[in-house]
Amino acid sequence: MGRRRTALTALVVVGAFGLGAATGVVVGRDDDAAPAAPPTSAPSVTAPPPAAPSPTADVPRRPRNVVLIVGDGTGDSEITAARAYAYGAGGRLPGIDAIDRTASVTTWSRLPGSGLPDLVPDSAATATGWATGVRTYDGAIGVDLDGKARPSLLELAQADGLRSGIVTTARVQDATPAAQLAHVARRECRGPEATTQQCPDDALENGGAGSITEQILTRRADVVLGGGDGHLDERATAGAWKGATLRERAKDEGFRLPTDTDGLAALVPASSPVLGLFADADLATRWSGPPSTRTGGADEPVRCTPNDALPDTQPTLRDMTTAALRLLDDPAAPEGFFLQVEGASIDKSAHGADPCAQIGETVDLDEAVRAVLDFARDDGSTLVVLTADHGQAGQIIEAGTTTPGLTRSLLTADDAVLTLSYGTSPAEVKQRHTGVQVPLAATGPGAEGLVGVLDQTEIFTILRDALELDGP
Repeated sequence: MGRRRTALTALVVVGAFGLGAATGVVVGRDDDAAPAAPPTSAPSVTAPPPAAPSPTADVPRRPRNVVLIVGDGTGDSEITAARAYAYGAGGRLPGIDAIDRTASVTTWSRLPGSGLPDLVPDSAATATGWATGVRTYDGAIGVDLDGKARPSLLELAQADGLRSGIVTTARVQDATPAAQLAHVARRECRGPEATTQQCPDDALENGGAGSITEQILTRRADVVLGGGDGHLDERATAGAWKGATLRERAKDEGFRLPTDTDGLAALVPASSPVLGLFADADLATRWSGPPSTRTGGADEPVRCTPNDALPDTQPTLRDMTTAALRLLDDPAAPEGFFLQVEGASIDKSAHGADPCAQIGETVDLDEAVRAVLDFARDDGSTLVVLTADHGQAGQIIEAGTTTPGLTRSLLTADDAVLTLSYGTSPAEVKQRHTGVQVPLAATGPGAEGLVGVLDQTEIFTILRDALELDGP
Protein backbone atom coordinates (compact mmCIF):
# COMPACT_ATOMS: atom_id res chain seq x y z
CA MET A 1 0.00 0.00 0.00
CA GLY A 2 1.22 3.49 -0.81
CA ARG A 3 2.18 6.07 1.76
CA ARG A 4 -0.67 8.64 2.06
CA ARG A 5 0.10 12.33 2.55
CA THR A 6 -1.48 13.51 5.78
CA ALA A 7 -0.64 15.55 8.86
CA LEU A 8 -0.85 12.66 11.32
CA THR A 9 1.82 11.41 13.78
CA ALA A 10 2.57 8.10 15.57
CA LEU A 11 4.89 7.55 18.52
CA VAL A 12 5.91 4.09 19.73
CA VAL A 13 7.82 3.60 23.01
CA VAL A 14 9.30 0.17 23.88
CA GLY A 15 9.70 -1.00 27.67
CA ALA A 16 7.75 -2.62 30.58
CA PHE A 17 5.22 -0.01 31.46
CA GLY A 18 1.74 1.24 32.36
CA LEU A 19 -0.44 0.65 35.38
CA GLY A 20 -3.99 1.49 34.35
CA ALA A 21 -6.79 0.05 32.28
CA ALA A 22 -6.58 -0.06 28.50
CA THR A 23 -7.98 3.41 27.89
CA GLY A 24 -5.10 5.15 26.15
CA VAL A 25 -5.00 8.08 28.57
CA VAL A 26 -1.78 10.07 28.92
CA VAL A 27 -1.61 11.40 32.47
CA GLY A 28 -0.15 14.89 32.83
CA ARG A 29 2.98 15.08 35.03
CA ASP A 30 5.14 17.81 36.45
CA ASP A 31 8.46 17.94 34.59
CA ASP A 32 10.21 18.45 37.92
CA ALA A 33 8.81 15.23 39.38
CA ALA A 34 11.61 12.85 38.38
CA PRO A 35 14.85 12.99 40.38
CA ALA A 36 17.85 14.31 38.46
CA ALA A 37 20.04 12.49 41.00
CA PRO A 38 19.49 9.59 43.40
CA PRO A 39 17.28 10.51 46.36
CA THR A 40 19.36 11.22 49.45
CA SER A 41 16.49 11.42 51.90
CA ALA A 42 13.01 10.01 52.21
CA PRO A 43 10.52 12.40 50.58
CA SER A 44 6.86 12.07 51.41
CA VAL A 45 4.95 9.77 49.09
CA THR A 46 1.92 11.33 47.43
CA ALA A 47 -0.73 9.95 45.15
CA PRO A 48 -0.26 10.63 41.41
CA PRO A 49 -2.13 13.58 39.92
CA PRO A 50 -5.49 12.85 38.32
CA ALA A 51 -5.56 11.60 34.76
CA ALA A 52 -5.97 14.13 31.99
CA PRO A 53 -8.99 13.73 29.72
CA SER A 54 -8.56 10.96 27.19
CA PRO A 55 -7.25 12.35 23.89
CA THR A 56 -8.67 9.52 21.81
CA ALA A 57 -11.79 11.41 20.73
CA ASP A 58 -9.80 14.19 19.07
CA VAL A 59 -6.68 12.49 17.72
CA PRO A 60 -6.44 11.24 14.13
CA ARG A 61 -6.86 7.53 13.52
CA ARG A 62 -3.61 7.25 11.55
CA PRO A 63 -0.16 8.50 12.58
CA ARG A 64 2.20 10.74 10.68
CA ASN A 65 5.32 9.91 12.72
CA VAL A 66 6.42 6.90 14.78
CA VAL A 67 8.83 7.06 17.73
CA LEU A 68 9.77 3.61 19.04
CA ILE A 69 11.37 3.72 22.53
CA VAL A 70 13.04 0.53 23.72
CA GLY A 71 13.85 -0.23 27.34
CA ASP A 72 16.47 -2.94 26.87
CA GLY A 73 15.94 -5.73 29.39
CA THR A 74 13.27 -3.60 31.05
CA GLY A 75 10.62 -5.93 32.41
CA ASP A 76 8.20 -5.66 35.30
CA SER A 77 10.88 -6.23 37.94
CA GLU A 78 13.13 -3.47 36.60
CA ILE A 79 10.26 -0.98 36.43
CA THR A 80 9.04 -1.91 39.91
CA ALA A 81 12.52 -1.51 41.39
CA ALA A 82 13.01 1.94 39.84
CA ARG A 83 9.56 3.12 40.88
CA ALA A 84 9.96 1.94 44.47
CA TYR A 85 13.49 3.28 44.83
CA ALA A 86 12.96 6.71 43.25
CA TYR A 87 9.36 7.46 44.27
CA GLY A 88 8.39 5.00 46.99
CA ALA A 89 5.99 2.09 46.96
CA GLY A 90 2.98 4.35 46.37
CA GLY A 91 4.67 6.59 43.84
CA ARG A 92 4.60 6.63 40.07
CA LEU A 93 7.22 7.04 37.36
CA PRO A 94 6.13 10.28 35.65
CA GLY A 95 6.77 9.06 32.11
CA ILE A 96 6.47 5.29 32.05
CA ASP A 97 3.44 5.07 34.32
CA ALA A 98 1.61 7.85 32.45
CA ILE A 99 0.70 5.47 29.60
CA ASP A 100 -2.12 3.11 30.52
CA ARG A 101 -3.26 1.24 27.42
CA THR A 102 -1.40 -1.98 28.15
CA ALA A 103 -0.55 -5.28 26.48
CA SER A 104 1.93 -8.15 26.78
CA VAL A 105 4.51 -9.24 24.21
CA THR A 106 5.83 -12.77 23.71
CA THR A 107 9.52 -12.79 22.88
CA TRP A 108 11.67 -15.68 21.64
CA SER A 109 14.16 -16.44 18.89
CA ARG A 110 15.05 -19.47 16.74
CA LEU A 111 18.00 -21.84 16.90
CA PRO A 112 20.30 -21.79 13.87
CA GLY A 113 19.92 -24.82 11.66
CA SER A 114 16.89 -26.46 13.25
CA GLY A 115 14.82 -23.30 13.58
CA LEU A 116 13.42 -24.60 16.85
CA PRO A 117 12.32 -22.01 19.45
CA ASP A 118 14.93 -20.50 21.75
CA LEU A 119 12.88 -19.27 24.69
CA VAL A 120 15.57 -16.93 26.04
CA PRO A 121 16.45 -14.56 23.17
CA ASP A 122 19.10 -11.88 22.87
CA SER A 123 18.76 -8.24 21.83
CA ALA A 124 19.85 -8.84 18.24
CA ALA A 125 17.13 -11.38 17.47
CA THR A 126 14.42 -9.45 19.30
CA ALA A 127 15.31 -6.11 17.68
CA THR A 128 15.39 -7.79 14.27
CA GLY A 129 11.94 -9.20 15.08
CA TRP A 130 10.21 -5.84 15.55
CA ALA A 131 12.43 -4.08 12.98
CA THR A 132 11.74 -6.54 10.13
CA GLY A 133 8.84 -8.73 11.24
CA VAL A 134 11.02 -11.84 10.98
CA ARG A 135 11.96 -14.14 13.85
CA THR A 136 15.61 -15.08 13.60
CA TYR A 137 18.59 -16.48 15.53
CA ASP A 138 20.46 -14.84 18.41
CA GLY A 139 23.16 -12.53 17.12
CA ALA A 140 21.50 -11.86 13.76
CA ILE A 141 21.31 -8.21 12.72
CA GLY A 142 18.58 -7.53 10.17
CA VAL A 143 18.79 -10.99 8.57
CA ASP A 144 16.56 -14.07 8.66
CA LEU A 145 17.46 -17.66 9.57
CA ASP A 146 19.06 -18.13 6.14
CA GLY A 147 21.13 -14.97 6.46
CA LYS A 148 19.04 -13.04 3.95
CA ALA A 149 18.74 -9.29 4.57
CA ARG A 150 15.21 -8.18 5.44
CA PRO A 151 14.14 -4.52 5.17
CA SER A 152 13.64 -2.70 8.46
CA LEU A 153 10.98 -0.20 9.47
CA LEU A 154 13.57 2.56 9.25
CA GLU A 155 14.53 1.53 5.72
CA LEU A 156 10.89 1.30 4.61
CA ALA A 157 10.23 4.71 6.13
CA GLN A 158 13.19 6.21 4.27
CA ALA A 159 12.04 4.63 1.01
CA ASP A 160 8.63 6.25 1.43
CA GLY A 161 10.11 9.69 2.02
CA LEU A 162 9.97 9.86 5.83
CA ARG A 163 12.83 11.26 7.86
CA SER A 164 14.50 8.75 10.18
CA GLY A 165 16.50 8.60 13.40
CA ILE A 166 18.11 6.38 16.03
CA VAL A 167 18.93 7.31 19.64
CA THR A 168 20.63 4.99 22.14
CA THR A 169 22.74 5.04 25.29
CA ALA A 170 24.77 2.15 23.85
CA ARG A 171 27.18 2.42 20.96
CA VAL A 172 25.11 2.99 17.82
CA GLN A 173 26.60 -0.22 16.41
CA ASP A 174 25.02 -2.24 19.25
CA ALA A 175 22.36 -4.85 18.53
CA THR A 176 19.16 -2.84 19.09
CA PRO A 177 20.03 0.22 16.99
CA ALA A 178 21.91 -1.84 14.40
CA ALA A 179 18.86 -3.96 13.56
CA GLN A 180 17.22 -0.87 12.03
CA LEU A 181 20.37 0.30 10.22
CA ALA A 182 22.32 -2.72 8.98
CA HIS A 183 22.34 -6.36 7.89
CA VAL A 184 25.15 -8.64 9.12
CA ALA A 185 25.36 -12.27 10.17
CA ARG A 186 26.71 -11.50 13.66
CA ARG A 187 26.23 -8.60 16.03
CA GLU A 188 29.97 -8.45 16.76
CA CYS A 189 30.71 -7.21 13.22
CA ARG A 190 30.70 -3.53 14.19
CA GLY A 191 33.81 -2.44 12.27
CA PRO A 192 35.75 -3.58 9.18
CA GLU A 193 38.31 -5.69 11.05
CA ALA A 194 35.74 -7.73 12.99
CA THR A 195 33.62 -8.10 9.86
CA THR A 196 36.53 -9.54 7.86
CA GLN A 197 37.17 -12.07 10.62
CA GLN A 198 33.66 -12.99 11.79
CA CYS A 199 31.29 -12.03 8.95
CA PRO A 200 33.40 -12.57 5.81
CA ASP A 201 30.39 -12.70 3.49
CA ASP A 202 29.40 -9.23 4.71
CA ALA A 203 32.88 -7.70 4.31
CA LEU A 204 33.34 -5.07 1.60
CA GLU A 205 36.35 -6.86 0.15
CA ASN A 206 34.15 -9.89 -0.49
CA GLY A 207 31.34 -7.97 -2.13
CA GLY A 208 29.24 -7.51 1.02
CA ALA A 209 27.64 -4.36 2.37
CA GLY A 210 30.37 -3.90 4.97
CA SER A 211 30.46 -3.63 8.75
CA ILE A 212 27.65 -2.15 10.84
CA THR A 213 29.49 1.18 11.04
CA GLU A 214 30.01 1.28 7.28
CA GLN A 215 26.36 0.45 6.68
CA ILE A 216 25.30 3.23 9.06
CA LEU A 217 27.24 5.66 6.87
CA THR A 218 25.71 4.19 3.73
CA ARG A 219 22.20 4.25 5.19
CA ARG A 220 22.41 8.00 5.98
CA ALA A 221 19.59 8.16 8.50
CA ASP A 222 18.85 11.80 9.27
CA VAL A 223 19.82 11.56 12.95
CA VAL A 224 21.87 8.87 14.75
CA LEU A 225 22.89 9.62 18.36
CA GLY A 226 24.66 7.47 20.96
CA GLY A 227 28.12 6.04 21.61
CA GLY A 228 30.57 4.12 19.44
CA ASP A 229 32.90 6.91 18.32
CA GLY A 230 35.89 4.57 18.54
CA HIS A 231 34.73 2.61 15.50
CA LEU A 232 35.13 5.69 13.30
CA ASP A 233 38.90 5.34 13.68
CA GLU A 234 38.86 1.95 11.94
CA ARG A 235 39.94 1.87 8.31
CA ALA A 236 37.99 0.64 5.32
CA THR A 237 39.43 -2.53 3.76
CA ALA A 238 37.91 -2.10 0.30
CA GLY A 239 35.85 0.20 -1.89
CA ALA A 240 36.22 3.88 -2.67
CA TRP A 241 37.42 4.62 0.87
CA LYS A 242 39.96 1.78 1.14
CA GLY A 243 42.68 2.74 3.62
CA ALA A 244 40.82 5.79 4.93
CA THR A 245 39.29 5.94 8.38
CA LEU A 246 35.53 5.81 8.64
CA ARG A 247 35.72 9.23 10.33
CA GLU A 248 37.36 10.64 7.21
CA ARG A 249 34.62 9.09 5.11
CA ALA A 250 31.88 10.52 7.33
CA LYS A 251 33.34 14.04 7.14
CA ASP A 252 33.84 13.89 3.39
CA GLU A 253 30.28 12.64 2.90
CA GLY A 254 28.86 15.61 4.77
CA PHE A 255 27.88 14.11 8.12
CA ARG A 256 27.61 16.51 11.04
CA LEU A 257 29.55 14.95 13.93
CA PRO A 258 28.76 16.48 17.35
CA THR A 259 30.68 14.95 20.25
CA ASP A 260 29.28 16.69 23.36
CA THR A 261 26.21 18.40 24.81
CA ASP A 262 27.15 21.80 23.38
CA GLY A 263 27.56 20.38 19.90
CA LEU A 264 24.24 18.57 20.20
CA ALA A 265 22.41 21.69 21.37
CA ALA A 266 23.86 23.75 18.52
CA LEU A 267 22.44 21.53 15.78
CA VAL A 268 19.75 22.99 13.55
CA PRO A 269 17.53 21.18 11.05
CA ALA A 270 19.37 20.71 7.76
CA SER A 271 19.58 18.30 4.86
CA SER A 272 22.93 16.83 5.95
CA PRO A 273 22.75 13.82 8.30
CA VAL A 274 23.78 13.93 11.97
CA LEU A 275 26.00 11.23 13.50
CA GLY A 276 26.47 12.26 17.13
CA LEU A 277 28.76 9.90 19.04
CA PHE A 278 29.38 10.93 22.66
CA ALA A 279 31.62 8.08 23.92
CA ASP A 280 34.13 5.66 22.44
CA ALA A 281 31.82 2.75 23.27
CA ASP A 282 28.67 2.81 25.46
CA LEU A 283 27.68 5.98 27.30
CA ALA A 284 28.47 6.11 31.03
CA THR A 285 25.63 5.30 33.43
CA ARG A 286 24.19 8.06 35.62
CA TRP A 287 24.12 6.38 39.04
CA SER A 288 26.54 4.16 40.93
CA GLY A 289 26.63 2.14 44.12
CA PRO A 290 28.04 -1.04 45.64
CA PRO A 291 27.75 -4.11 43.43
CA SER A 292 25.71 -7.13 44.36
CA THR A 293 27.62 -9.83 46.24
CA ARG A 294 26.87 -13.26 47.67
CA THR A 295 25.90 -11.70 51.01
CA GLY A 296 25.01 -8.16 49.93
CA GLY A 297 21.30 -8.58 50.60
CA ALA A 298 21.97 -8.96 54.32
CA ASP A 299 24.29 -5.94 54.49
CA GLU A 300 23.13 -2.52 55.68
CA PRO A 301 20.93 -1.00 52.94
CA VAL A 302 22.49 1.89 51.03
CA ARG A 303 21.41 4.68 48.71
CA CYS A 304 22.74 5.17 45.20
CA THR A 305 24.96 8.13 44.32
CA PRO A 306 25.72 10.06 41.12
CA ASN A 307 28.35 8.36 38.99
CA ASP A 308 31.62 10.28 39.41
CA ALA A 309 32.82 8.85 36.09
CA LEU A 310 29.96 10.46 34.15
CA PRO A 311 31.44 13.18 31.90
CA ASP A 312 29.84 16.62 32.16
CA THR A 313 29.83 16.75 28.37
CA GLN A 314 27.76 13.57 27.91
CA PRO A 315 24.10 14.16 27.05
CA THR A 316 21.34 12.25 28.81
CA LEU A 317 18.89 10.06 26.93
CA ARG A 318 16.35 12.84 27.34
CA ASP A 319 18.80 15.36 25.83
CA MET A 320 19.39 13.16 22.79
CA THR A 321 15.71 12.33 22.37
CA THR A 322 14.65 15.97 22.57
CA ALA A 323 17.32 16.91 20.03
CA ALA A 324 16.26 14.15 17.66
CA LEU A 325 12.61 15.21 17.84
CA ARG A 326 13.59 18.81 17.20
CA LEU A 327 15.71 17.89 14.18
CA LEU A 328 13.23 15.43 12.67
CA ASP A 329 9.97 17.30 13.18
CA ASP A 330 8.98 19.49 10.26
CA PRO A 331 5.24 20.25 10.19
CA ALA A 332 5.60 21.74 6.72
CA ALA A 333 7.11 18.57 5.22
CA PRO A 334 4.81 16.29 3.21
CA GLU A 335 5.90 13.26 5.24
CA GLY A 336 6.67 12.57 8.89
CA PHE A 337 9.45 10.61 10.56
CA PHE A 338 10.39 7.31 12.19
CA LEU A 339 12.53 7.45 15.36
CA GLN A 340 13.71 4.60 17.59
CA VAL A 341 14.99 5.50 21.08
CA GLU A 342 16.72 2.97 23.37
CA GLY A 343 17.64 3.00 27.03
CA ALA A 344 20.34 0.35 26.61
CA SER A 345 22.21 0.14 29.89
CA ILE A 346 19.32 -1.04 32.03
CA ASP A 347 20.13 -4.39 30.46
CA LYS A 348 23.89 -3.92 30.59
CA SER A 349 23.76 -3.02 34.29
CA ALA A 350 21.63 -6.07 35.06
CA HIS A 351 24.20 -8.24 33.27
CA GLY A 352 26.71 -6.86 35.77
CA ALA A 353 24.37 -7.31 38.77
CA ASP A 354 24.68 -3.56 39.39
CA PRO A 355 21.36 -2.41 40.91
CA CYS A 356 22.18 1.31 41.25
CA ALA A 357 23.28 1.63 37.64
CA GLN A 358 20.24 -0.37 36.54
CA ILE A 359 17.80 1.82 38.48
CA GLY A 360 19.52 5.05 37.42
CA GLU A 361 19.27 4.05 33.76
CA THR A 362 15.58 3.24 34.22
CA VAL A 363 15.02 6.74 35.63
CA ASP A 364 17.01 8.05 32.65
CA LEU A 365 14.65 6.16 30.33
CA ASP A 366 11.63 7.53 32.18
CA GLU A 367 12.82 11.09 31.59
CA ALA A 368 13.13 10.37 27.87
CA VAL A 369 9.63 8.89 27.84
CA ARG A 370 8.31 12.10 29.40
CA ALA A 371 10.01 14.13 26.66
CA VAL A 372 8.34 12.00 24.02
CA LEU A 373 4.94 12.29 25.71
CA ASP A 374 5.35 16.06 25.87
CA PHE A 375 6.08 16.11 22.15
CA ALA A 376 3.15 13.81 21.42
CA ARG A 377 0.77 15.92 23.50
CA ASP A 378 1.81 19.14 21.75
CA ASP A 379 1.83 17.52 18.34
CA GLY A 380 -1.64 16.04 18.82
CA SER A 381 -1.24 13.13 16.43
CA THR A 382 1.44 10.85 17.88
CA LEU A 383 1.22 7.13 18.69
CA VAL A 384 3.26 6.09 21.75
CA VAL A 385 4.09 2.42 22.39
CA LEU A 386 6.39 1.27 25.21
CA THR A 387 7.88 -2.26 25.38
CA ALA A 388 11.05 -4.23 26.12
CA ASP A 389 13.04 -6.71 24.07
CA HIS A 390 13.44 -9.49 26.66
CA GLY A 391 13.55 -10.23 30.37
CA GLN A 392 16.55 -9.74 32.66
CA ALA A 393 17.99 -11.36 35.76
CA GLY A 394 17.09 -8.98 38.60
CA GLN A 395 14.33 -10.01 40.99
CA ILE A 396 12.97 -8.20 44.05
CA ILE A 397 13.16 -10.59 47.01
CA GLU A 398 12.28 -10.44 50.69
CA ALA A 399 14.01 -7.46 52.27
CA GLY A 400 17.38 -8.11 53.87
CA THR A 401 17.75 -11.69 52.67
CA THR A 402 20.25 -13.47 50.45
CA THR A 403 19.98 -16.14 47.77
CA PRO A 404 22.41 -18.56 46.11
CA GLY A 405 23.07 -15.73 43.63
CA LEU A 406 24.20 -12.12 44.07
CA THR A 407 22.17 -9.68 46.18
CA ARG A 408 22.18 -6.06 47.33
CA SER A 409 19.83 -4.08 49.59
CA LEU A 410 18.98 -0.43 48.87
CA LEU A 411 17.09 2.18 50.89
CA THR A 412 14.17 3.61 48.92
CA ALA A 413 12.60 7.08 48.80
CA ASP A 414 10.20 6.13 51.61
CA ASP A 415 12.92 4.44 53.71
CA ALA A 416 11.87 0.91 52.81
CA VAL A 417 14.45 -1.81 52.16
CA LEU A 418 14.59 -2.94 48.52
CA THR A 419 16.60 -6.13 48.03
CA LEU A 420 17.50 -7.22 44.51
CA SER A 421 18.79 -10.66 43.60
CA TYR A 422 20.64 -11.72 40.44
CA GLY A 423 20.90 -15.48 40.05
CA THR A 424 20.84 -16.55 36.40
CA SER A 425 24.59 -17.22 36.16
CA PRO A 426 27.49 -18.07 38.47
CA ALA A 427 28.82 -15.04 40.30
CA GLU A 428 32.03 -15.02 38.24
CA VAL A 429 30.30 -14.42 34.90
CA LYS A 430 27.70 -11.98 33.64
CA GLN A 431 24.06 -12.54 34.49
CA ARG A 432 21.81 -13.85 31.72
CA HIS A 433 18.45 -12.93 30.22
CA THR A 434 15.24 -14.65 31.28
CA GLY A 435 12.51 -16.18 29.12
CA VAL A 436 9.44 -14.14 30.00
CA GLN A 437 6.83 -12.12 28.17
CA VAL A 438 7.38 -8.37 28.42
CA PRO A 439 4.90 -5.53 28.88
CA LEU A 440 3.82 -2.99 26.30
CA ALA A 441 1.93 0.28 26.70
CA ALA A 442 0.56 2.61 24.04
CA THR A 443 -1.30 5.86 23.45
CA GLY A 444 -2.24 7.93 20.41
CA PRO A 445 -3.55 7.17 16.92
CA GLY A 446 -3.20 3.47 16.19
CA ALA A 447 -2.81 2.49 19.85
CA GLU A 448 -6.12 0.65 19.77
CA GLY A 449 -4.42 -2.22 17.92
CA LEU A 450 -1.79 -2.69 20.61
CA VAL A 451 -3.77 -4.64 23.21
CA GLY A 452 -3.97 -8.20 24.51
CA VAL A 453 -1.07 -10.61 23.98
CA LEU A 454 1.06 -9.75 20.94
CA ASP A 455 3.90 -11.54 19.26
CA GLN A 456 7.00 -9.35 19.12
CA THR A 457 7.12 -9.52 15.33
CA GLU A 458 3.60 -8.06 15.19
CA ILE A 459 5.04 -4.71 16.31
CA PHE A 460 6.61 -4.46 12.85
CA THR A 461 3.32 -5.17 11.10
CA ILE A 462 1.31 -2.76 13.25
CA LEU A 463 3.77 0.11 12.78
CA ARG A 464 4.26 -0.55 9.09
CA ASP A 465 0.51 -0.49 8.54
CA ALA A 466 0.01 2.53 10.81
CA LEU A 467 2.41 4.53 8.64
CA GLU A 468 1.08 2.90 5.45
CA LEU A 469 4.59 1.99 4.34
CA ASP A 470 5.28 -0.02 1.20
CA GLY A 471 7.04 -3.26 2.09
CA PRO A 472 6.75 -6.93 2.97
